Amino acid sequence: MESQRSIKLSQVVEQYHLEILRKGSNYDKCEITTEDVSRPGLQLSGYIDYFDADRIQIIGKIEYTYLAGMSWDERVAAFGKLFSLDIPALIISRGMEPFPECMQMAERYDRTILRTQEKTTAIQGALFAGLRDSLAPRITRHGVLMEIYGEGVFITGESGVGKSETAIELIKRGHRLIADDAVEITRTGGNHLMGTAPELIRYYMELRGIGVVDVRRLFGMSAIKDSSPIDLVLHLELWKEGAFYDRLGAEEQTTKLLDVELPSVTIPVRPGRNLAVIVEVAAMNNRHKKMGYNAAQELIERQNRYFEEALAAQEQ
Repeated sequence: MESQRSIKLSQVVEQYHLEILRKGSNYDKCEITTEDVSRPGLQLSGYIDYFDADRIQIIGKIEYTYLAGMSWDERVAAFGKLFSLDIPALIISRGMEPFPECMQMAERYDRTILRTQEKTTAIQGALFAGLRDSLAPRITRHGVLMEIYGEGVFITGESGVGKSETAIELIKRGHRLIADDAVEITRTGGNHLMGTAPELIRYYMELRGIGVVDVRRLFGMSAIKDSSPIDLVLHLELWKEGAFYDRLGAEEQTTKLLDVELPSVTIPVRPGRNLAVIVEVAAMNNRHKKMGYNAAQELIERQNRYFEEALAAQEQ
């Protein structure tokens, strides 16, 4: 189930090495819930319509110069109006000294004031990228995530169907494990999904009859990877007599995760099938499709041309 993400303001301060000039009473409890950050130019001039108070605010050189041209009373009014809104924090960039009126109004309205030596665009870009990653929608799903020929393959299926055994064979064939049993999936940058393992079980794998193994120590660092984009969902299911399994691959199947449609294939499992090789072929075929080559579609087109030519020859 997708969860509402947030990050503590104190974590943001620590991560970006921000200097605390004044700590609001809610500093330790303050939660950041939006990835956007703002520069309050219009708000300092008195226009506060459509203002999002949930965003961290940044004062850069432009805002600072604009404020410097005001009178004392005008600056008091500007900061008073800004701080009357429930903003999480105000960051002053470039190591600039805060205006006394800023600190006076921050004290009156109990706001957190921070400072950085970074340039305005640098800290704004870093905050946006970092908050987007921290607050991105995410879910946890049962399965195995492998990197196979550069493709992130999310292997799903019922417990005991052979996901981990297939993954071990793939590791022995030179591919890399990202996560076993539980995969944390995050939507980043629109329609892109990233997968990783929960910290507690990272690099560990459970094999029935053997127990838990540490893939990093057993196979070396080349056998693991911390995260990977998810390019293909591959579902393993026990072979069902009478069930229809696509033999041509002309119809594109998809699986929706976090509102993102991913290509998917279903692989029937029965004794004698080399699942590791089949998964490798599925990964390579998916890569070919992304590069514009579809073998099934080409075969259909060749068959259609053949029958059209044969029909035309009969009519002559």
